[in-house]
Amino acid sequence: WGKLLFDSVDRMVQYPERVVWPGVLISLTVLSVNYIGDGLRDALDPRIRGR
Repeated sequence: WGKLLFDSVDRMVQYPERVVWPGVLISLTVLSVNYIGDGLRDALDPRIRGR
């Protein structure tokens, strides 16, 4: 996705969707991995489990 985003920067004015969709997918992927990590930490960390 990063390569797709980089290749479309010079044509951003004519085709804005070529920049928007890879950017959205990168953002959603990062947020998903972050939420999965938080959930795993909450489930597996014994110090948090007692709260």
